[in-house]
Amino acid sequence: MSVSLRRSTATLVATGLLGFGLVACGSDEDGGAADPGKPNDKVITVYSGRNEQLVKPLLEKFTQQTGIKVQTRYATTAQLAAQLVEEGDRSPADAFFAQDAGALGTVAKKGMLATLPAETTGKVAETYRARNGAWVGLSARSRVLVYNADQVPAADLPASVFELTDPKWKGKVAVAPTNASFQAFVTAIRVQHGDQKAKDFLAGLKANEPQVRDSNVKIVEDVNGGSVPVGLVNHYYLGEVAKEQGTTPESLKAKLHFFPGGDTGALVNVAGVGVLKGSAEDADAKAFVDFMLGAEAQKYFAEETSEYPVVTGVPGPAFVPPLADLKVPAIDLNDLDTLDATVKMITESGLVP
Repeated sequence: MSVSLRRSTATLVATGLLGFGLVACGSDEDGGAADPGKPNDKVITVYSGRNEQLVKPLLEKFTQQTGIKVQTRYATTAQLAAQLVEEGDRSPADAFFAQDAGALGTVAKKGMLATLPAETTGKVAETYRARNGAWVGLSARSRVLVYNADQVPAADLPASVFELTDPKWKGKVAVAPTNASFQAFVTAIRVQHGDQKAKDFLAGLKANEPQVRDSNVKIVEDVNGGSVPVGLVNHYYLGEVAKEQGTTPESLKAKLHFFPGGDTGALVNVAGVGVLKGSAEDADAKAFVDFMLGAEAQKYFAEETSEYPVVTGVPGPAFVPPLADLKVPAIDLNDLDTLDATVKMITESGLVP
Protein backbone atom coordinates (compact mmCIF):
# COMPACT_ATOMS: atom_id res chain seq x y z
CA MET A 1 0.00 0.00 0.00
CA SER A 2 1.51 3.34 -1.01
CA VAL A 3 2.07 6.03 1.60
CA SER A 4 -0.34 8.92 1.28
CA LEU A 5 0.57 12.16 3.02
CA ARG A 6 -3.08 13.20 3.57
CA ARG A 7 -1.83 16.30 5.26
CA SER A 8 -3.75 19.45 6.06
CA THR A 9 -2.40 22.96 6.52
CA ALA A 10 -3.56 22.93 10.12
CA THR A 11 -1.57 19.80 10.89
CA LEU A 12 1.55 21.14 9.25
CA VAL A 13 1.33 24.38 11.18
CA ALA A 14 0.83 22.38 14.36
CA THR A 15 4.02 20.41 13.72
CA GLY A 16 5.90 23.60 12.87
CA LEU A 17 7.20 22.19 9.59
CA LEU A 18 5.11 24.07 7.03
CA GLY A 19 7.96 26.34 5.98
CA PHE A 20 10.19 23.40 5.16
CA GLY A 21 7.88 21.79 2.62
CA LEU A 22 6.66 18.35 3.59
CA VAL A 23 6.69 16.53 0.28
CA ALA A 24 6.29 13.02 -1.00
CA CYS A 25 9.37 11.07 0.01
CA GLY A 26 11.95 9.48 -2.23
CA SER A 27 11.58 6.18 -3.97
CA ASP A 28 11.80 2.87 -2.22
CA GLU A 29 14.92 0.82 -2.69
CA ASP A 30 13.05 -1.70 -4.82
CA GLY A 31 11.50 1.04 -6.92
CA GLY A 32 7.97 0.39 -5.67
CA ALA A 33 5.75 1.78 -3.00
CA ALA A 34 6.25 1.02 0.66
CA ASP A 35 4.06 -1.74 2.03
CA PRO A 36 3.28 -2.14 5.71
CA GLY A 37 3.95 -5.86 5.46
CA LYS A 38 3.51 -8.26 8.35
CA PRO A 39 5.66 -9.00 11.40
CA ASN A 40 8.59 -11.34 10.76
CA ASP A 41 7.86 -11.53 7.01
CA LYS A 42 11.47 -10.74 6.05
CA VAL A 43 10.47 -7.25 4.85
CA ILE A 44 10.81 -3.97 6.72
CA THR A 45 9.99 -0.40 5.75
CA VAL A 46 12.53 2.17 6.87
CA TYR A 47 11.98 5.92 6.75
CA SER A 48 15.51 7.25 6.26
CA GLY A 49 16.55 10.82 6.89
CA ARG A 50 20.08 9.70 6.07
CA ASN A 51 21.28 10.39 2.55
CA GLU A 52 20.68 7.49 0.17
CA GLN A 53 24.19 7.66 -1.26
CA LEU A 54 25.65 7.31 2.24
CA VAL A 55 23.56 4.51 3.68
CA LYS A 56 22.14 2.44 0.83
CA PRO A 57 25.24 0.21 0.65
CA LEU A 58 24.87 -0.51 4.37
CA LEU A 59 21.20 -1.39 3.99
CA GLU A 60 22.15 -3.74 1.18
CA LYS A 61 24.68 -5.42 3.47
CA PHE A 62 21.91 -5.93 6.01
CA THR A 63 19.74 -7.62 3.41
CA GLN A 64 22.59 -9.80 2.20
CA GLN A 65 23.37 -11.02 5.71
CA THR A 66 19.83 -11.47 7.02
CA GLY A 67 17.66 -12.05 3.97
CA ILE A 68 15.41 -9.23 5.20
CA LYS A 69 14.36 -6.89 2.41
CA VAL A 70 14.45 -3.16 3.16
CA GLN A 71 11.90 -0.86 1.57
CA THR A 72 13.31 2.61 2.10
CA ARG A 73 11.79 6.05 1.88
CA TYR A 74 14.36 8.84 1.69
CA ALA A 75 13.71 12.48 2.54
CA THR A 76 15.03 15.01 5.01
CA THR A 77 14.80 14.00 8.64
CA ALA A 78 12.41 16.89 9.38
CA GLN A 79 10.12 15.88 6.51
CA LEU A 80 10.00 12.29 7.67
CA ALA A 81 9.38 13.24 11.29
CA ALA A 82 6.44 15.35 10.13
CA GLN A 83 5.19 12.56 7.90
CA LEU A 84 5.28 10.05 10.75
CA VAL A 85 3.35 12.41 13.00
CA GLU A 86 0.81 12.98 10.22
CA GLU A 87 0.39 9.28 9.52
CA GLY A 88 0.17 8.23 13.15
CA ASP A 89 -0.74 4.59 13.64
CA ARG A 90 -1.53 4.34 9.90
CA SER A 91 2.16 4.60 9.02
CA PRO A 92 3.69 1.67 7.12
CA ALA A 93 7.09 2.46 8.65
CA ASP A 94 8.77 -0.13 10.83
CA ALA A 95 11.77 2.02 11.71
CA PHE A 96 12.80 5.67 11.61
CA PHE A 97 16.48 6.12 10.69
CA ALA A 98 17.05 9.77 11.57
CA GLN A 99 19.93 12.15 11.09
CA ASP A 100 19.65 13.57 14.60
CA ALA A 101 18.39 12.83 18.09
CA GLY A 102 16.00 15.77 18.11
CA ALA A 103 13.80 14.36 15.36
CA LEU A 104 13.71 10.99 17.07
CA GLY A 105 12.69 12.71 20.29
CA THR A 106 9.97 14.63 18.49
CA VAL A 107 8.42 11.42 17.16
CA ALA A 108 8.90 9.68 20.50
CA LYS A 109 7.01 12.47 22.30
CA LYS A 110 4.00 11.62 20.16
CA GLY A 111 4.09 8.11 21.65
CA MET A 112 4.92 6.50 18.32
CA LEU A 113 8.16 4.67 19.16
CA ALA A 114 8.45 1.33 20.93
CA THR A 115 10.76 0.77 23.89
CA LEU A 116 13.86 -0.98 22.59
CA PRO A 117 15.25 -3.99 24.49
CA ALA A 118 17.75 -3.11 27.20
CA GLU A 119 20.28 -5.51 25.72
CA THR A 120 20.15 -3.46 22.53
CA THR A 121 20.32 0.05 23.98
CA GLY A 122 22.92 -1.09 26.51
CA LYS A 123 25.47 -1.38 23.72
CA VAL A 124 25.59 2.43 23.59
CA ALA A 125 26.62 4.93 26.26
CA GLU A 126 23.73 6.71 28.01
CA THR A 127 24.83 9.98 26.40
CA TYR A 128 23.82 8.66 22.99
CA ARG A 129 20.43 7.04 23.65
CA ALA A 130 16.97 7.91 24.89
CA ARG A 131 16.42 7.78 28.63
CA ASN A 132 13.20 5.83 28.07
CA GLY A 133 14.65 3.46 25.48
CA ALA A 134 12.60 4.89 22.60
CA TRP A 135 15.61 5.39 20.34
CA VAL A 136 19.31 4.60 20.22
CA GLY A 137 22.21 6.37 18.55
CA LEU A 138 24.00 4.58 15.74
CA SER A 139 26.81 7.02 14.94
CA ALA A 140 28.04 10.33 16.35
CA ARG A 141 29.10 13.56 14.69
CA SER A 142 30.49 16.86 15.89
CA ARG A 143 29.43 20.28 14.70
CA VAL A 144 32.43 22.17 13.36
CA LEU A 145 33.42 25.22 11.40
CA VAL A 146 34.94 24.17 8.09
CA TYR A 147 37.35 26.80 6.80
CA ASN A 148 39.65 27.40 3.85
CA ALA A 149 43.17 27.46 5.28
CA ASP A 150 44.37 29.74 2.45
CA GLN A 151 41.77 32.37 3.33
CA VAL A 152 41.44 32.11 7.10
CA PRO A 153 44.56 31.83 9.30
CA ALA A 154 44.10 29.52 12.26
CA ALA A 155 44.75 32.47 14.58
CA ASP A 156 41.66 34.23 13.22
CA LEU A 157 39.24 31.37 13.85
CA PRO A 158 36.41 32.21 16.27
CA ALA A 159 36.51 30.85 19.80
CA SER A 160 32.71 30.61 19.80
CA VAL A 161 30.08 30.01 17.15
CA PHE A 162 28.32 33.15 18.37
CA GLU A 163 31.21 35.25 17.04
CA LEU A 164 30.01 34.51 13.52
CA THR A 165 27.45 37.30 13.89
CA ASP A 166 30.31 39.82 14.11
CA PRO A 167 30.45 42.17 11.08
CA LYS A 168 33.92 40.87 10.17
CA TRP A 169 32.23 37.64 9.04
CA LYS A 170 29.65 39.39 6.86
CA GLY A 171 29.06 37.42 3.67
CA LYS A 172 31.71 34.89 4.64
CA VAL A 173 29.70 32.17 6.40
CA ALA A 174 27.84 29.37 4.62
CA VAL A 175 24.91 27.63 6.32
CA ALA A 176 22.32 24.98 5.37
CA PRO A 177 19.24 26.01 7.40
CA THR A 178 16.98 23.24 6.09
CA ASN A 179 19.44 20.54 7.13
CA ALA A 180 18.61 18.48 10.21
CA SER A 181 22.05 19.04 11.73
CA PHE A 182 21.65 22.82 11.61
CA GLN A 183 18.18 22.52 13.11
CA ALA A 184 19.51 20.36 15.95
CA PHE A 185 22.29 22.88 16.56
CA VAL A 186 19.76 25.71 16.87
CA THR A 187 17.72 23.56 19.23
CA ALA A 188 20.88 23.11 21.30
CA ILE A 189 21.22 26.89 21.57
CA ARG A 190 17.63 27.06 22.78
CA VAL A 191 18.27 24.33 25.35
CA GLN A 192 21.55 25.73 26.64
CA HIS A 193 20.90 29.47 26.43
CA GLY A 194 17.16 30.00 25.92
CA ASP A 195 14.95 30.94 22.99
CA GLN A 196 15.93 34.62 22.98
CA LYS A 197 19.61 33.78 22.55
CA ALA A 198 18.71 31.50 19.63
CA LYS A 199 16.56 34.18 18.01
CA ASP A 200 19.31 36.76 18.45
CA PHE A 201 21.88 34.42 16.92
CA LEU A 202 19.68 33.68 13.91
CA ALA A 203 18.90 37.38 13.46
CA GLY A 204 22.59 38.25 13.66
CA LEU A 205 23.45 35.51 11.21
CA LYS A 206 20.78 36.74 8.80
CA ALA A 207 21.95 40.34 9.11
CA ASN A 208 25.46 39.18 8.26
CA GLU A 209 24.23 37.98 4.84
CA PRO A 210 25.22 34.31 5.10
CA GLN A 211 25.69 32.22 1.99
CA VAL A 212 22.82 29.74 2.13
CA ARG A 213 23.35 26.29 0.68
CA ASP A 214 21.02 23.31 0.45
CA SER A 215 23.47 20.80 1.89
CA ASN A 216 26.56 20.40 4.03
CA VAL A 217 28.35 18.73 1.13
CA LYS A 218 27.91 21.86 -0.98
CA ILE A 219 29.24 23.98 1.87
CA VAL A 220 32.42 21.89 2.18
CA GLU A 221 32.90 21.85 -1.60
CA ASP A 222 32.56 25.63 -1.80
CA VAL A 223 34.86 26.24 1.17
CA ASN A 224 37.44 23.89 -0.34
CA GLY A 225 37.10 25.64 -3.70
CA GLY A 226 37.48 29.07 -2.16
CA SER A 227 34.10 30.58 -3.02
CA VAL A 228 33.26 31.00 0.67
CA PRO A 229 35.77 31.15 3.54
CA VAL A 230 33.91 29.23 6.26
CA GLY A 231 30.77 27.19 6.87
CA LEU A 232 28.87 25.43 9.65
CA VAL A 233 28.69 21.67 9.05
CA ASN A 234 29.13 18.27 10.67
CA HIS A 235 32.69 16.96 10.70
CA TYR A 236 32.10 13.91 8.52
CA TYR A 237 31.27 15.88 5.38
CA LEU A 238 34.96 16.64 4.97
CA GLY A 239 35.55 12.91 4.62
CA GLU A 240 32.68 12.59 2.16
CA VAL A 241 33.96 15.38 -0.09
CA ALA A 242 37.50 13.98 0.02
CA LYS A 243 36.21 10.59 -1.05
CA GLU A 244 34.22 12.14 -3.91
CA GLN A 245 37.35 13.94 -5.09
CA GLY A 246 39.52 10.84 -4.83
CA THR A 247 41.81 12.23 -2.16
CA THR A 248 42.23 12.32 1.61
CA PRO A 249 40.71 14.83 4.05
CA GLU A 250 44.22 15.95 4.99
CA SER A 251 44.90 16.92 1.34
CA LEU A 252 41.96 19.30 1.05
CA LYS A 253 42.30 23.04 1.50
CA ALA A 254 39.21 22.84 3.67
CA LYS A 255 40.06 22.18 7.33
CA LEU A 256 37.98 21.58 10.45
CA HIS A 257 37.80 23.89 13.46
CA PHE A 258 36.36 22.30 16.59
CA PHE A 259 34.99 25.08 18.80
CA PRO A 260 36.76 24.91 22.18
CA GLY A 261 35.61 25.06 25.79
CA GLY A 262 32.26 23.31 25.47
CA ASP A 263 30.87 25.92 23.09
CA THR A 264 27.41 25.18 21.68
CA GLY A 265 29.00 25.15 18.25
CA ALA A 266 30.78 21.93 19.24
CA LEU A 267 27.57 19.96 19.78
CA VAL A 268 28.01 16.21 19.36
CA ASN A 269 24.78 14.70 18.09
CA VAL A 270 23.89 11.25 16.84
CA ALA A 271 22.19 9.68 13.90
CA GLY A 272 19.92 7.06 15.39
CA VAL A 273 16.99 4.75 15.00
CA GLY A 274 13.64 4.12 16.60
CA VAL A 275 11.18 1.29 15.97
CA LEU A 276 7.52 2.19 15.48
CA LYS A 277 5.15 0.81 18.10
CA GLY A 278 3.29 -1.25 15.53
CA SER A 279 6.53 -3.13 14.88
CA ALA A 280 7.53 -3.58 18.52
CA GLU A 281 7.27 -7.37 18.28
CA ASP A 282 8.69 -7.63 14.76
CA ALA A 283 11.90 -9.65 14.88
CA ASP A 284 12.89 -8.18 11.53
CA ALA A 285 12.87 -4.64 12.94
CA LYS A 286 14.88 -5.74 15.96
CA ALA A 287 17.38 -7.46 13.66
CA PHE A 288 17.78 -4.18 11.78
CA VAL A 289 18.64 -2.23 14.92
CA ASP A 290 21.00 -4.92 16.17
CA PHE A 291 22.78 -5.05 12.81
CA MET A 292 23.30 -1.28 12.87
CA LEU A 293 24.94 -1.60 16.28
CA GLY A 294 27.09 -4.52 15.19
CA ALA A 295 30.80 -4.35 14.44
CA GLU A 296 30.37 -4.35 10.65
CA ALA A 297 27.96 -1.43 10.56
CA GLN A 298 29.92 0.53 13.15
CA LYS A 299 33.08 0.03 11.10
CA TYR A 300 31.15 1.16 8.01
CA PHE A 301 30.19 4.41 9.73
CA ALA A 302 33.82 5.07 10.67
CA GLU A 303 35.43 4.11 7.37
CA GLU A 304 32.78 4.86 4.75
CA THR A 305 30.85 7.83 6.17
CA SER A 306 33.61 9.22 8.44
CA GLU A 307 31.37 9.28 11.52
CA TYR A 308 32.21 8.30 15.06
CA PRO A 309 31.15 4.77 16.06
CA VAL A 310 29.06 4.68 19.25
CA VAL A 311 29.90 1.10 20.21
CA THR A 312 33.20 0.59 22.00
CA GLY A 313 36.00 -1.29 20.29
CA VAL A 314 35.60 0.25 16.82
CA PRO A 315 38.14 3.00 15.98
CA GLY A 316 36.87 6.32 14.68
CA PRO A 317 38.04 8.23 11.58
CA ALA A 318 41.75 9.01 11.54
CA PHE A 319 41.46 12.66 10.45
CA VAL A 320 39.57 13.88 13.54
CA PRO A 321 40.30 13.81 17.28
CA PRO A 322 38.92 10.83 19.22
CA LEU A 323 35.34 11.27 20.33
CA ALA A 324 36.37 11.11 23.99
CA ASP A 325 38.75 14.06 23.52
CA LEU A 326 36.14 16.51 22.20
CA LYS A 327 35.14 19.40 24.48
CA VAL A 328 31.39 19.22 24.06
CA PRO A 329 28.64 21.45 25.48
CA ALA A 330 26.71 20.22 28.50
CA ILE A 331 23.56 19.32 26.57
CA ASP A 332 21.43 16.21 27.01
CA LEU A 333 20.44 14.93 23.57
CA ASN A 334 17.11 13.92 25.08
CA ASP A 335 16.32 17.62 25.36
CA LEU A 336 16.61 18.26 21.62
CA ASP A 337 13.06 17.07 21.03
CA THR A 338 11.40 20.39 20.15
CA LEU A 339 12.08 20.26 16.42
CA ASP A 340 8.80 21.94 15.54
CA ALA A 341 9.57 25.09 17.53
CA THR A 342 13.10 25.25 16.11
CA VAL A 343 11.96 24.89 12.51
CA LYS A 344 9.40 27.66 13.07
CA MET A 345 12.09 29.89 14.57
CA ILE A 346 14.51 29.31 11.68
CA THR A 347 11.76 29.98 9.15
CA GLU A 348 10.74 33.22 10.86
CA SER A 349 14.37 34.36 10.94
CA GLY A 350 14.36 34.57 7.14
CA LEU A 351 17.31 32.23 6.66
CA VAL A 352 15.22 29.89 4.53
CA PRO A 353 15.05 31.31 0.99
